[in-house]
Amino acid sequence: MERDMTVGTPWKIILNFTIPIVIGNIFQQFYSMVDTVIVGKFVGTKALAAVGSAYTLMTFLTSILLGMSMGAGALFAIYQGQGSRERLRAGIVQAFGLISLLTVILYIAVYQWLDPIMIFLRVPDEVYALMREYMWIIFIGLAAVFLYNFFACLLRALGNSVTPLVFLAVSALLNIALDLLFVLQFSWGVGGAAAA
Repeated sequence: MERDMTVGTPWKIILNFTIPIVIGNIFQQFYSMVDTVIVGKFVGTKALAAVGSAYTLMTFLTSILLGMSMGAGALFAIYQGQGSRERLRAGIVQAFGLISLLTVILYIAVYQWLDPIMIFLRVPDEVYALMREYMWIIFIGLAAVFLYNFFACLLRALGNSVTPLVFLAVSALLNIALDLLFVLQFSWGVGGAAAA
């Protein structure tokens, strides 16, 4: 759904566009919060420490992909506002290629240097194996993080902030259900939380 944000009452357009983004940010917080609560309550304190310690590194890496996608989204919005479909198409293809390449580089870096990164972060020995297991599984999802953020920024640049919210809501609810299934039913521990 494409919407022309240059026509209409500015405050209404901004409010209608912003509310889904704010709600989406709340849903994004559910991911780590649910992992933390379920792992802390049902797996144990060492597992909780492992998931909590992994959060900073996860945030750092996903922020790189989010930042690149947001930068591309700003460019998409400019081209959309100018009515330049050809420049918009070219920008989408170029940005997609660049951020895809960056995602591959992040995959290589994370899996090549996961242990040195954890040593640099001074991860305590008692949570090292759990944190490594959690991060090994969760970083498989870097491509999904890239794809969601790229297309969410593209849709927002075209004036659609509702569709990304729907995807976030569905994935947040799915994460909760899978966390409960993998951790409580299958007893997969931190690996189950990461897989969810």
